[in-house]
Amino acid sequence: MGFVRKKFFVDEKIKAYQFLINTFHCTMRQAQKWIDKKRVFLNNEIMMTKSAEIAGMVEVIVFVPKPRGLLPVFETEDFAIFEKPSGVLIHPNGFSDEYSLNDEIKYLYGENANVAHRIDKETSGLVLVSKHKEAEVILKMMFEAREIQKEYVAIVEGKLEQNLIIDADLKSNLDSSPIRLKSFVVSSGHRAITHVFPYSYDAKTNRTLVKVRPLTGRTHQIRVHMFHVKHRIVGDPIYGVDDEFVEEYLCGTLDKNERRIHSGAERLMLHAHRLSFYYKEIEYNVSSKIKLGGFLYE
Repeated sequence: MGFVRKKFFVDEKIKAYQFLINTFHCTMRQAQKWIDKKRVFLNNEIMMTKSAEIAGMVEVIVFVPKPRGLLPVFETEDFAIFEKPSGVLIHPNGFSDEYSLNDEIKYLYGENANVAHRIDKETSGLVLVSKHKEAEVILKMMFEAREIQKEYVAIVEGKLEQNLIIDADLKSNLDSSPIRLKSFVVSSGHRAITHVFPYSYDAKTNRTLVKVRPLTGRTHQIRVHMFHVKHRIVGDPIYGVDDEFVEEYLCGTLDKNERRIHSGAERLMLHAHRLSFYYKEIEYNVSSKIKLGGFLYE
């Protein structure tokens, strides 16, 4: 279901944030965030002031989960790990998005549950989710401190025979690019390092299965780095194709058959395969059970 507008009639004046706290049993911070994001309306006007008193017709845009039954592959009392399918967003991009992983998270664990990191819509695989705010703070700090190791598998074009360390700075949304979503290798960008390990080669398709460990977390880092070293990820609808193709993909008008012809697959062949970390002095090493593109690997 995603976002819906709920209507209320307020008889007596009350602070806007206090009304939200009382009605939705949320925290002060959450109430203020909803107002900041322009999700609260008073008499059809957007609420701009958190401390203002309100009375009359109040509308609030709230997220109502509509799950499809996706369950975690691993969980503890503090966190869970999901296998996100390719083509599914982590969070809805806007009020019109019908389904995202957030539907499953909020349905199972409540409003305070949240993802601890993100992967692209096109990328499938493991996503770490905190079940409450305390765990969210801990896990996000661990990601920032690089205490959580992420390993991906990808199918790339061509034969890759040696391990690679790709150290190439990245910058997003260059003014010179007509496609604002893209990232580029530029000397003025942010430091980005990716380790790549070839695993197996299929001579029939001239494709290599690789394991990838990003040491940094830049936008589209693995995709841009693999394209940069001339081993583009199979199925990538943004890198290594012309701008007209990208625009069709972003507009949702790209035919699956056309995508397969021009990019090599109907989906991006990139999968978040493993998460390894210590949490409260316990070691966790969780691997995906899904095999990408028919290749065999551990």
